[in-house]
Parts: sequence; structure tokens; C-alpha cells
Amino acid sequence: MDARIKAATVVLIVLATTTPASAAGRHQNNEWETAWATAPAAAVSGVEQGYAGYTIRNVVHPTAGGNRVRVHLSNRFGTAPVLFGHVTVALSAHSPSDGTASVPVRDVLFNGRAQFTVPAGAEAISDPVALRVPQGRDLLVTTWTPEPSGTVTYHPAAMQTSVYSRGPQDHAGDASASAFTDTSTVWHYISAVDVTGPPGTVVALGDSITDGVASTPGANRRWTDYLATRLTHSPVPDYAVANSGISGNRVLLDANYPNYTIYATSGRSAQWRLPLDVLDRAGARSVIIFEGVNDIQQTPPQSDPQAIIAGLAQIAAQARARGLRVVGATITPFEGWRTWTPSMEAVRVAVNDWIRRSFPAVADFDAAVRDSADPAVLNPAFDSGDHLHPNDAGDLAMANVVPLDSL
Repeated sequence: MDARIKAATVVLIVLATTTPASAAGRHQNNEWETAWATAPAAAVSGVEQGYAGYTIRNVVHPTAGGNRVRVHLSNRFGTAPVLFGHVTVALSAHSPSDGTASVPVRDVLFNGRAQFTVPAGAEAISDPVALRVPQGRDLLVTTWTPEPSGTVTYHPAAMQTSVYSRGPQDHAGDASASAFTDTSTVWHYISAVDVTGPPGTVVALGDSITDGVASTPGANRRWTDYLATRLTHSPVPDYAVANSGISGNRVLLDANYPNYTIYATSGRSAQWRLPLDVLDRAGARSVIIFEGVNDIQQTPPQSDPQAIIAGLAQIAAQARARGLRVVGATITPFEGWRTWTPSMEAVRVAVNDWIRRSFPAVADFDAAVRDSADPAVLNPAFDSGDHLHPNDAGDLAMANVVPLDSL
């Protein structure tokens, strides 16, 4: 047994049944909330000298609006410092976005400087930018990197098309998209956008289903997007929703275990990345934990449900220790997926039984999308076709069972 799994099994697996007293009030004086996020997953393979001269315009979709904005840039998987020569932020002029910016295009400064170097393994938060961001409007975050660097940190499954110029000229301040002749379906460097105004942020910790794989690209139909829309039409405050899903991510093991490298796109384990991708998010008030299917079905498969349970319990315990509310989400069915076996189904059922018994608040995604005639499979109406990832309708069904009063 892997030493990390063995160690995890000793944690207490019965969760507290009350919300910490600090959770309700911890955001009252917090000026910044995470309006959009993605989890840096890996380094771009084959780009060991960085993107010298490139101007990359990342298209993101904030789940909340505000009157000021700040940008997070990540060099988490970089092997050398990266110089950002010019960074800008602007509202998209069109929907869906083609990279054309509404004016003004605002310069983003870091410690008062337009040029800023982020060390290898580090992340940076910009100075505040005066820009009114309406809820539901695409935002363009553009970076120009004039010099060679090390590897480039990115998020592979953006489900959104961004644009870039190979340079070497700086086009970060351009409103026109004419210089951006290439497209990308990943997000480079950017990890979050904060705004002032929302009452707090709900963070979703998950894998490919949270990442939105099999949802309609460019349409913002991940279950987290549907949850944000549901919050705006409910008596519950209009919390922002931050997506910290990484496709292929596991609770217990890093990607490609035991041969993890920074190029492994499924990222470090959920337990490893919890502080960066959840606990340290600006304004985080609650977390929805939706992980485990990859521990069950990826190589090496985890055949002991107690190991997965211990890992989930530890994530919940650490979140509660930081004053966050915690919602446990059940693992959705996947019979028909290429790796499924009856023994894997038994592990899934055991973990789900524990989640339903042990979390004070549960988003029962399993019950929401399973076939009533055969609970081991997705309801055909919600199946994207691969028997693991829900389609848009399935994502909506999942969002609709999140207990809003527990967020």
C-alpha cells in the first residue's frame, strides 16, 4: 500500500455535524471575492523556454460582478522566473468572445509596476484595477511575455476558446483582435480573477466533470456555471462560484503515479492542492467536494473505499479548520465507461453511502443523474455518450440539487 494512502487511513472519518461559528462571519469584512478561477494543472509539454514574445488573451467568464478587479497569475509549474512585460484586463466586446475588447483596456500593475517577474513555483496577485465587471460578461485577461522563461503553467480543459499572437510585438493593450491570429482551448498563466462586491465565494473542488468536460464549449454550461445562475435567482445571497476542477484529478494520488512529472495534466492530488486551489481563494466561504471517481477507475485503481473515505474526510476537516462550510457530493455512475467493473461499482457505492451518512450537507449528484432502472449507469438523458461525463442537461440536474442554504 502507498505510504500516503496508509497514512490517510488513520484520520477520523466521522465529520462534525455543525458549521464552525466563524464560517458565517468570516467574509463580512473581506473586500475581495473570487469571481472566476481555474486550477493550474501542469506545464505545457515541449515549451521549456516559454512563450517569448507571445501575447495571450485569455477569455474567462466571471460568476459575479464588481466595481474593481484584480488578476492572479501563476508560475506554479514553471522551471524558471517568467517576466510579464504587459498585462491588461478588459470586458469582451462580443458574446461569444472573439478576443475583441471593449474600451477602455486597462493596464494591470503589480506592486505599482507594469513589468513584473514571477519566480518559479510562485503566483502573483495584481494591484486593484478600476473596472466595472457586470455579472455574466466575458472578461479578457491579456499577458505579454517578452523574454524566454522556463515551462509555462496552464489549465488544459478550458472548454473556452482564447486567442493569442506569436509576437514579438506587445498587443496586450489592443482593443482589436486583428493581431490575435491563433486560437487556444487552454488557459495560460491565469489562475483567478477577484472582484469587489459579492458576499462570498463557493469553491468547487473536483475532476473532469467539474472541469466541464463534455459540456458545450464556450457556452459556460458546467454544473458550476449553472449553480452560479441558480444563486442569482434564489433568496440565497448571490455568491460567486470558483471552479477548481482538474480533469483526471484524484483524491489520493498525483497524476501518473508513481511517475508524476510537472507535465502530467491531471495534476497533483486533491489533498496536495487543497490549500492553493480552495483554502486560499479570496472570499472562500464554502467548498463542494466532488472527487473520487478517478481514484476508483484510474491506474492504479483504489479498491479500498476506506482509503478514499479517509482522503475525503481529511479534505473536509482541513476546510472546516479554516472556517469554511463543507458540502459533500456523491460520485456519479460510470458503468459503460471503458474501465468500469462490478468491483469498482461496489467501491463507488460504499463511498457514496459514507458521504450521505457523514456530511451534514450533501449534493446528491449520483441520485440526480443516475438511471432509475439501473443506478450503476447515467440516465441516458444526461449521458454525453461516454457513460462517465454528463451532458449539459446532466450538469444542470446536478446544479439543481446543491443545497443552497448550506453554502
